[in-house]
Amino acid sequence: MIERLETGTRMSKIVKHGGVAYLCGQVGDGATVAEQTRDCLARVDALLEKAGSSRDRILQAIIWLSDMADFEEMNTVWDAWVPEGHAPARACGEAKLARPDLRVEIIVTAAC
Repeated sequence: MIERLETGTRMSKIVKHGGVAYLCGQVGDGATVAEQTRDCLARVDALLEKAGSSRDRILQAIIWLSDMADFEEMNTVWDAWVPEGHAPARACGEAKLARPDLRVEIIVTAAC
């Protein structure tokens, strides 16, 4: 069975299937990469809770930065957020994001 939560015309914010929750990409507000990353991860937390999951059940994270020069700043926030001993499989790359003011987008897959 596939369960879709917060579904609109274009996408669902959460899709659950086979005990796994797939979250849509999350971006955050703020002037700096650190601020955007913190806000983005707060949004991930809220979606994980809605999906019946949590940070310590994340299987994979894909992070897109608009500029790889921001890698260390983003990682400072990420490292403080990920529970010790529960780091997911992760990839990070550079991409042109949906709006020029966006500097980070995070896509998460987690066990429910």
